Amino acid sequence: MPPTPPVILSIAGFDPSSGAGVSADIKTIGAHGCYGLGCITALTVQSTQGVRKVEPVSGKLIAEMLRELANDISISAVRIGMLGNGEVVDAVGNFLGSVKPPNVVLDPILKSTSGAKLLNNHGPEKLRSLIPLAHVLTPNIEEAAALSGVPVTNLEQMKVAALKLHDMGAANVVVTGGHLEKAIDLLSIKQAQGPPKQTEFGSNLLRSTSTHGTGCAFATAVACNLALGRQLEDAVIMAKVYVTKAIAKGYPLGKGPGPLNHLYRMEETPRPAAEFVEPVHR
Repeated sequence: MPPTPPVILSIAGFDPSSGAGVSADIKTIGAHGCYGLGCITALTVQSTQGVRKVEPVSGKLIAEMLRELANDISISAVRIGMLGNGEVVDAVGNFLGSVKPPNVVLDPILKSTSGAKLLNNHGPEKLRSLIPLAHVLTPNIEEAAALSGVPVTNLEQMKVAALKLHDMGAANVVVTGGHLEKAIDLLSIKQAQGPPKQTEFGSNLLRSTSTHGTGCAFATAVACNLALGRQLEDAVIMAKVYVTKAIAKGYPLGKGPGPLNHLYRMEETPRPAAEFVEPVHR
């Protein structure tokens, strides 16, 4: 029997266009050679043109789903995305506190790119309670500003916000700057002694309409690479490369910003049919 791959749990909403959320995470997880589990926190009515409606799943059901999965399967990493409301945040926090799964990547999603709120009014304050329970926090610049309480519009402000997030209990922070003129991500690692180690990762901004779900893909790719045994800095670099290529390999889909091509690697390394088909001799 083949060895069991690392198991990644995605705790996030359901996007029926599969550009973001659990269904997109499963594609990213598969692309990294891992096995994906999904706990859907909310159903949405959305397409490439935006989010129209959000219906959170009950916190009690979320707690039952997570408990059942953890009792049955050894989880190598967790990616937390859209949670919907404070009740779900509490359920996820209780799960993290009791099970203590490794390699928790918290992607603090507050609203969609189209502007729809994906966490209710009491959610952001409750979301802060999850920060000390995560191994890595991956906010974009708007989310970093909302959580830290400081403006974030450039690299220097990204550094200040990361320090604030460390003060709030974050062990490691990646502030993603894909919305800046030059795509710069900042990795900030809390040290046992002295100030956090901060490293910048820059790349050219891709002009593409295939950008729906980039934050989900990045956070999930980080979780996968950590589960595969890579150090955090390497995991961030590899996740950034993966997302950049997935955007570049994207294709037009729908009338709005389409999804990136999560499975582009399948096109790059086609395997011969002989690997899949056993000859039958009669």
